[in-house]
Amino acid sequence: MSSYELIRFETEGALATITLDCPKKLNAMNEEMLTELFDATKRANGDDDIRVVILTGAGRSFCAGADLTMRHAPGSSVGRHLNDFHRPILMAIREAPKPWISAVRGAAAGIGSAYAMGCDLTVMAEDAYLYQAFSNIGLVPDGGATWHLTHTIGRKRAYELIATGEKLPAERCLELGLCNRVVPVDRLLERTRDWAGELARRAPLSLRHAKTAVRTATESDFPTTFACEVELQGLCSQSADHLEGVRAFMEKREPVFEGR
Repeated sequence: MSSYELIRFETEGALATITLDCPKKLNAMNEEMLTELFDATKRANGDDDIRVVILTGAGRSFCAGADLTMRHAPGSSVGRHLNDFHRPILMAIREAPKPWISAVRGAAAGIGSAYAMGCDLTVMAEDAYLYQAFSNIGLVPDGGATWHLTHTIGRKRAYELIATGEKLPAERCLELGLCNRVVPVDRLLERTRDWAGELARRAPLSLRHAKTAVRTATESDFPTTFACEVELQGLCSQSADHLEGVRAFMEKREPVFEGR
């Protein structure tokens, strides 16, 4: 796909920024946007020159959720839509060989909250909030939102948020571990890009395998996690980046990592 209409894909050095770009609808997601987003996700993940990806939204909202005016193709269903359009993107972010950072302004509502939480790290503007709006329209959370909430804040608090439709402001998200940093609205992308730039200078293999280890730890017992760490540490210890890191430490200089 050579061009996009409902998202923007921009690169600067080792950083890629993917922007949901339908601000008049608060970046509500339809199938056209999701088709473009999946293409951009594969593009960012497959480019070894890109070390960190930022996912954000244009205008005053990250994403208001699904576009409720969207018409599904004849014979399709909500389940098929979730499996055919959302699942491939969210799994690609989850399994990406590099960190993804969501930069959230305004609402991350409905399935938009699943995209915000699905990234490895999250920076929220002071006006941002997570919103499980599903009970207001007789639905349940999707996109893996229940998994993220339950694993982060526990079963009872997760169910409360879902049942009451409470809007969870940025500072409360920070307290609960649902985001990493809260920054001024007008500095959201600047601060996120600065942080992404710091990460991009770290060893890519270390970041990649640490992401795998953390994912394993959330889904497995201690012995399985320990075994995973052993395997991944073996891979990292044989890398050129590990040797470079040791040399740089001994020489008292900043390391230059190449992802090998």
